Amino acid sequence: MNEQTRPTTVHEHLTTLGLQAGKLRAELAASKTKLPKGTLEDLENLETSLGQIGDKIEAFQREHNNMLAIANIGQIINSSLELEEVLRIVMDNIVRLTKAERGFLMLRNEQGEMLTSVGRNWEMESINSSELTVSKSVVGKVIDSGEPIVTTNAQEDQRFSGQESIVAFNLRSILCVPLKVKNDLIGVIYADNRIRAGIFAESEKELLTAFANQAAVAIENARLFSSLKHTLEEVTALKNLMDNVFASIASGVITADIQNQVTLANKAAENILGHAQMDIVGHKLDDVLASVSKEINPHLIAVRATDKPIVDLEISHTLPVRGMVDWRLNLSPLKDSGQKTQGVAIVLDDLTERKKLEAQRRLFERMVSPAVIEQLDPNGLQLGGKRANITVLFADIRGFTSFSESQDPEKLVSVLNRYLAAMAEAVLEQGGTIDKFMGDAIMAWFNAPVPQPDHTLRAVKTALAIRNSIEKIYTELPENAHLAFGAGIHYGEAVLGLIGTEKRLEYTAISDNVNTAKRIQENSAKNQILISKDAYERVKGEIVSKPHAEMQVKGKSQPLEVFEILGLK
Repeated sequence: MNEQTRPTTVHEHLTTLGLQAGKLRAELAASKTKLPKGTLEDLENLETSLGQIGDKIEAFQREHNNMLAIANIGQIINSSLELEEVLRIVMDNIVRLTKAERGFLMLRNEQGEMLTSVGRNWEMESINSSELTVSKSVVGKVIDSGEPIVTTNAQEDQRFSGQESIVAFNLRSILCVPLKVKNDLIGVIYADNRIRAGIFAESEKELLTAFANQAAVAIENARLFSSLKHTLEEVTALKNLMDNVFASIASGVITADIQNQVTLANKAAENILGHAQMDIVGHKLDDVLASVSKEINPHLIAVRATDKPIVDLEISHTLPVRGMVDWRLNLSPLKDSGQKTQGVAIVLDDLTERKKLEAQRRLFERMVSPAVIEQLDPNGLQLGGKRANITVLFADIRGFTSFSESQDPEKLVSVLNRYLAAMAEAVLEQGGTIDKFMGDAIMAWFNAPVPQPDHTLRAVKTALAIRNSIEKIYTELPENAHLAFGAGIHYGEAVLGLIGTEKRLEYTAISDNVNTAKRIQENSAKNQILISKDAYERVKGEIVSKPHAEMQVKGKSQPLEVFEILGLK
């Protein structure tokens, strides 16, 4: 809007009327026209009154405009809760209202230091760091007193005479007001002009002080919002982390309130129970755990009554879809932050596969020496073997073929297992390795995979223990089931390792010495224990024996020199 189109203000009308009254009074005085008494005095008073009224109207109009500006600015700065945006809006309006060259807003940090948060110039641009120069003395006085300060010319103001920052930076007009929230000083607003003096007056100080009161509340709200937003982000991140941790827990976790209604269930609980979360959360605990409700209810009642946990509760039961399963449950009171019980928490582990693997391992240990199992690395199994000196033992059941002709299969297997079990237990008792069962015979060796300096003596003790065990079996079985045995022992080198394919492996010993032990056992008489000369030489001082006729065996060009073991010395 230019000067030609701008509407004339009331103050301007009054000023014009005052000038006209003064001009009329001068013309009448000069014309020497006879006038009623007091006319010129009245015109002079009218001129003066019009000027005073105009000044009052101008001051009122200025104050009115300032109040409108503050109201409008209040709406603007409260339109955002983003701290940086609020600070920028505050400083741009301060510079515009006060007609300052620069404006700075300083806020107190958590350490109590007053730091410049934003600086803006009259062009509504951010001030770079090299121009962030303020009068420290003025700012310091406002911080110490909590009262606003205005100076029309800091270079001549006795309050700041000789202050380095004022002299060095050629500061002139300065206006600084405190930012307070509930009488706590949170910062200061600083405006200045380095070129012109007399820019700021008391009216600007009052205006800026009023504006600062609104700005302080807006800034504090923005800071609280920023802090709340940051806290919310941290809580959300923590919740997401806890949700991820909760979801990744291998154990099932179920919580129920005091009304026995499920309030929480993780993914593992869904998998173990075989139900989707929507079929668990919000339902009664008895319905969710229907398959074990009878077994678990007394324990839940005990937890609620005693307010103490119950751990390692194992239950075997049948699920409609999965069949027989094994569960382990830990029941604990669910407490709030005030340690008041609000329900129960259940940690559920599915032991079905573990129990199955344990049963398989126990079965495997009955077939293979535990020492062998401990030596095997499932992740590093390789075909092949290594050489070792071992003592090989073969033992078989005599008369089993004829006995089997008159027995039904179930009884036959039962009797065979009695004899083979006695043999196996004797081997394992001496730390031997059972290679395999071959129908009614057993093959075992000693000194591998764990070294045994007395391995040949262990083989002898095993054979004697087999004989004793069979004699005991005779007292438990009918006479027609009294079967004999024969055993052969030999010492020599063999290759031990994994033989077969990746799909079917066998840990065994291979060498001619193994075959020799087998041939000796095949030529032993009823309940006779024979030992080769090589093995005999290792234990002859510890056993009772007698020479046996030389033995011509298949695969050997020379007869074998053997001895019969009668017992231990």
